Amino acid sequence: MGELQSYLLKQGLSVSSISEKGRCLFVGRDFSPGEVIFSQEPYASVLDKGSLSNRCDGCFTSGLNLKRCSSCRMTWYCGGACQRSEWKSHQHECLALVNLSEERRNMLTSSIRLMVRLLLRRRLQNDRVISSNVTDNYNLVQELVAHMSDIDEKKLVLYAQMANLVKLILPNEEIDVKEIVQNFSRLVCNAHTICDSELRPLGTGIYPVMSIINHSCAPNSVLLFEGKLAVIRAMEAIPKGAEVLISYIEIAGSTETRRKALKEQYLFSCTCLRCIKVGSDDDLKESALLEGFRCINDQCDGFLLPNPGRW
Repeated sequence: MGELQSYLLKQGLSVSSISEKGRCLFVGRDFSPGEVIFSQEPYASVLDKGSLSNRCDGCFTSGLNLKRCSSCRMTWYCGGACQRSEWKSHQHECLALVNLSEERRNMLTSSIRLMVRLLLRRRLQNDRVISSNVTDNYNLVQELVAHMSDIDEKKLVLYAQMANLVKLILPNEEIDVKEIVQNFSRLVCNAHTICDSELRPLGTGIYPVMSIINHSCAPNSVLLFEGKLAVIRAMEAIPKGAEVLISYIEIAGSTETRRKALKEQYLFSCTCLRCIKVGSDDDLKESALLEGFRCINDQCDGFLLPNPGRW
């Protein structure tokens, strides 16, 4: 944490812990609208199944002349440069995939493949086959909140089954099933959906430093992607000492809709300015504008909201 803090200070940022929120990212100088606050490559990433055959596994760009890996036949590359840059990692994943039956390979989910890549990168960094640095190391992944106490038994059983499947895929790796269960829980709460320029989902990545940034339904920053590179840009003037805030969800919804989505996906209740006014007249007016239906009576100024009994 000390090394990361020193690195961030040079970028005009700092990390502090707040009891009710956990770790938070703050700016150490003024940032202007549109300015890049921070950027990071993923520690591990994977394309969605629908993008596997039309996107390069190395840079996530699309193309007509993609070349498929001749061994596993699951990954595609836009050229030799991307294939060579990924080979140190992919050769181990490739061997694991080849040892599976074709039926099992086709059944692998993105979450399973992401976990496999996460564990392989950890081992390769430990063996110094792949370099690590202050923003690119497995310790940062382990520091992410797992919310284990908030997970119900059904999900724990599912994560355990997934962890055992990962163990079958990587029989030669030293795998602690309990640790993998915790990692699956971390991924659910901390992984980011990688999107193209039109915000269409392409895949999933784990960005440990980006995951420090907290949510707000009235954010001052936005998360964008340039290929696999995650970029945080200021949406407004952010004064020195302010917290960097992004939205984890679609914010064009009523307070109840947003709170429900955050609780189900991220296991917390938002206390931003938009959410603490739940049930107030301002909240009812905002919900009506975002999700309501105007009364067909021209003489009436009321809105019909989806929730029964609320007008």
